Amino acid sequence: MTGAPGALHALGAAEAASRIAAGEIASEALVADCLARIADREPETGAWAHVDARRALARARTADAAGSGPLRGIPVGVKDVFDTFDMPTEYGSAIHRGHRPEADSGAVGLLRAAGAVILGKTATTEFASPVPAGVRNPRAPGRSPGVSSSGSAAAVADGMVPAALGTQTGGSVIVPASYCGVFGYKASLDGLDRVGIRHLRPSLDTVGVFARALEDVVLVRAALTGRPPAAPDPARAAPRIGLCRTPRWHVAEPAAVEALDRAARALRADGARVVDFDLPEGFDEIEDAFRVISSVEGARALAFEAGEHRQALNSWIVETLDFAACCDAARYEGARAASEAWRRQLARGFAGIDLLLTPSAPGEATRDLAAVQVSDFNRVWTLMRVPCLNLPAFTGPGGAPVGIQLVAPEGADDRLLADAGWVWPRLAGGKAAGRRTGTRTWRRGGPARRSVDSAAGRNARDGRWL
Repeated sequence: MTGAPGALHALGAAEAASRIAAGEIASEALVADCLARIADREPETGAWAHVDARRALARARTADAAGSGPLRGIPVGVKDVFDTFDMPTEYGSAIHRGHRPEADSGAVGLLRAAGAVILGKTATTEFASPVPAGVRNPRAPGRSPGVSSSGSAAAVADGMVPAALGTQTGGSVIVPASYCGVFGYKASLDGLDRVGIRHLRPSLDTVGVFARALEDVVLVRAALTGRPPAAPDPARAAPRIGLCRTPRWHVAEPAAVEALDRAARALRADGARVVDFDLPEGFDEIEDAFRVISSVEGARALAFEAGEHRQALNSWIVETLDFAACCDAARYEGARAASEAWRRQLARGFAGIDLLLTPSAPGEATRDLAAVQVSDFNRVWTLMRVPCLNLPAFTGPGGAPVGIQLVAPEGADDRLLADAGWVWPRLAGGKAAGRRTGTRTWRRGGPARRSVDSAAGRNARDGRWL
């Protein structure tokens, strides 16, 4: 991330909140600096669907005068699938251009109650589909920022806001976080409030958080749950870690293979018990179940748009609607029943294991800025409803970020973040941090440069929702 040394926009959420509470900085100054950063970088990044500078500054002044809460005066971005009463919510679709909901979604209301300043709505793909929407990757110019929460990931990576909300149906938190080199936390299915997210696939769509520091993820999650933060503790006992390559290992690129191997070696060297973990029998069939559930629930969520505005939908959505029409109720219910059985198997498999270590993405971000983006190392975990966290630990041979993913049992979100407090320093403290896979060079992601705009993808692929 570029920016003048000491610039307020470069502060993390936790540090900024502490300094505001101590009277060292004003929220108005922080928000103004973030807005200046957006004005400077938005033509390059395209991360925002809507920014209301006047309203944000007014709310910042209120926070300075009489604010309270753990996120008092902290600017936050919100993916444009969360309803907001005071800003347009368009779901990345021309069909809903100018739409203004009457109330906030649950997560947005909780952010406001915690004192946050909602800076604006970050860009999303059309109805969170995997067709790129023109957002550029500030950490890897000329490469994809991921989808569909690409606006949130890019805004955080480029220093426009210290934290942002996203959602994940397949891999839309973890993949953009990996590609853009930031922390990305996907909650358990009901780990964060999902009320007020329209076009919800109820079995899959999950709320997530992007930030540039682990402590910021912890702070935002605490604000959204009302529980004390799961403070990362590097001194806690070493977790028991399962090295899980998943049935999609054949699509892993050398950068992802080496990142996983180096992370495992570094954690093992510092005392973690790291063992190979194979998913239970039958998990190689999970892709078909995911496709059926995501397509059928997606078609139900888009029933109005499909009926009244089908010609305005992108070709990937149309093909997914056509696939859903071929899935009868028995096939859908069968996929749901199989998923429940797999969840029980996975829960048993976690006996004796605290965390799974697995790739976040196949490798570095693709240079194809128009193609449909996939989520090979994410769909299984989304369908299993478990919490996931991307750690921005590595840089690939092309200079782009390569993340690794931690996965915990369903409902163990706080434990995931606490155990990550042990894992992250071992990767960031000299043994693995920023190590470029495929070379002997140590490097963090470089400063932002101009990147190539992307057009809407047209090659629908396998009916996969991100």
